Amino acid sequence: MIGKTALLDAIAGTNRGLLASEKQKQAILAAIATLEDLNPTPLPVEASSLLDGNWRLIYTTSKALLNLDRLPFFKLGQIYQYIRVENTSVYNIAEVYGLPYLEGLVSVAAKFEPLSGRRVQVKFNRSIIGWQRLLGYNSPENFIQEIEAGSKFTAIDTAINSDRQQGWLDITYLDNDLRIGRGNEGSLFVLSKV
Repeated sequence: MIGKTALLDAIAGTNRGLLASEKQKQAILAAIATLEDLNPTPLPVEASSLLDGNWRLIYTTSKALLNLDRLPFFKLGQIYQYIRVENTSVYNIAEVYGLPYLEGLVSVAAKFEPLSGRRVQVKFNRSIIGWQRLLGYNSPENFIQEIEAGSKFTAIDTAINSDRQQGWLDITYLDNDLRIGRGNEGSLFVLSKV
C-alpha cells in the first residue's frame, strides 16, 4: 500500500520521533492522515484477532515517552505494547539503556474497556520501574508472564489508582502489522506488530 510505505519512509531515521525535525513531523502527520482515510478496519476495537498481540512503537509524539530519553546518562531503548484482548489487558514496556549493568525498565499495566468501535478507555493499575538485572528481565514476553502470575519485583512496584490514572485512545488505523492511535492528550502512536 502506497500510503503505508509513505508513512514508514517518513518515520525512518526519526528514532520514534526523538530525532524528527519540524519538517519531518509535518510529513509524518500528513502520511498518517492519508493512511487513516484508507483504514481497512472500520471498527478496530471489534477486530480482536488484529488488535491482539505484541506491538513495538515506531513513532510517537507523546512527551511522557520521549522524555524518558532525557534522563541523565540514559537513552531510550525499545518500547513495546502487548495487548491481550481476551482479558482486556495492556502492558507497556520501555527499555532504558545507559551505563553498563544499569539498564532500566519502565512498565505500566492497564485494563481497557471498549467505548465504541474505535475508542477504548484505558485504566492504568500498576507501575514497575527498576533495573533490568534486578527484575530478571530478558524479554517483554517473560516479563509479562511474571506480571500476570502476580509476581512482586525488586523495583518500584506500585499499584496505581485507576480512577485518577486513565485516558482514552482512538484506534484510527489497523491492519495485519500496523496500528495508529490518537490519545486523549493529543499524542499520536504508530506501532508495528512483532
